Amino acid sequence: MQKDIQTPDAAEMQAQITIMGEKARQAAHRFVSMTTQAKNNCLNLMADEIDKSAEEIIAANAIDLANGRENGLSNAMIDRLTLNQERVKGMSDGLREVARLDDPVGKTLSNIVRPNGLKIEKISVPIGVIGIIYESRPNVTVDAAGLCFKAGNAVILRGGSEAINSNRILAHCLNRAGVMAGLPDGAVQLIPWADRKAVSMMVKMDAYIDLIIPRGGEGLIRAVVEQATIPVIKHYKGVCQLFIDAECDMEMALQVVENGKCQRPGVCNAVETVLIHRDVAAKFVPAFVANMDDNGVELRGDATFVELAGKDIKLAVEDDYYAEFLDLILAVKIVDDLGSAIEHINKYGSGHSDGIITEIPASAKRFLLEVDSSTVYHNASTRFTDGGEFGMGAEIGISTDKLHARGPMGLPELTTYKYLVRGDGQIR
Repeated sequence: MQKDIQTPDAAEMQAQITIMGEKARQAAHRFVSMTTQAKNNCLNLMADEIDKSAEEIIAANAIDLANGRENGLSNAMIDRLTLNQERVKGMSDGLREVARLDDPVGKTLSNIVRPNGLKIEKISVPIGVIGIIYESRPNVTVDAAGLCFKAGNAVILRGGSEAINSNRILAHCLNRAGVMAGLPDGAVQLIPWADRKAVSMMVKMDAYIDLIIPRGGEGLIRAVVEQATIPVIKHYKGVCQLFIDAECDMEMALQVVENGKCQRPGVCNAVETVLIHRDVAAKFVPAFVANMDDNGVELRGDATFVELAGKDIKLAVEDDYYAEFLDLILAVKIVDDLGSAIEHINKYGSGHSDGIITEIPASAKRFLLEVDSSTVYHNASTRFTDGGEFGMGAEIGISTDKLHARGPMGLPELTTYKYLVRGDGQIR
């Protein structure tokens, strides 16, 4: 069912990817002088082109869907892959929203004058060329290109094989609009082959690509990190945890757990483990178990929890506390105190998002300080870890790294900085 896509041999593939890198680097240099208005005009033209090409996009997507069903993709994967009129409109609206956001480039971050008269200004600048490697969702082609472009970066995209036809037509629309707007050639490029060798080649192009951002499952991200000679911003998985403290609003706790686990269990900011303070466990556990039963959640708990639950519940093994279930499955553990909860979270968590439900200000303060995660919550759901929910307007992804970017990554995280030093003849 797939359209015929000619995949070159390894030598020719390497040559073509190298040419893409050279074009992207040249485009990135030209971005330096591109005004905010010019970028916004281009983003709006891209949005118009997506709207005008909706039928063409949906037709290409239908080929990917037919291939996916033939290859046994799960219903969840098919849903992620599917494009319809509403989702195509969502992509074009997203580009227009990015056009309305503040330009993160050229901001003065600091300004000092040294005793010798040197004026040192620190300003935000584009990173340069960003490579995005992603799976499944073809909307990432548009979202990632728009965000990278607004931050003044050239982008090389490599989507999953299951969305190859959708991604190719979307990239074609973006480039077609870019040409009309006077966009530098090579500003937005898509690697057009499904062959995995292309990824291996791309992540070693440190002469041309400044940063790689992989979006997808843990297997993809680990494979990218293992092969890359380029810095990678990533999060492997989201093992988000919630601690129910000894003194808490139990109704609030039940609502936050239900939202964190059940609203969208297949996303990276969903709760995967609940820790319950021993002093509140006898009172909290029955209501908690009933709530999870009502929502169809499978519980896996330690021996103390299983005993308190008073029903047949699967006994948790250690791997359950490391697990990102991405499903209606929840690991539970009874802990002795706040310190034990913090120790558990820092050991088993992934550094993504963790929270505490407590009415004790000192407990909240200690938890927020000592839990080593990109986002830490007090009396709120972990489901808020999202660029849109944080008021960023849009995000390129979520990072659990500690260098350059951490947590939801918006436009400012797609820039770096440099120093401008002005003098009048000073020598050292």
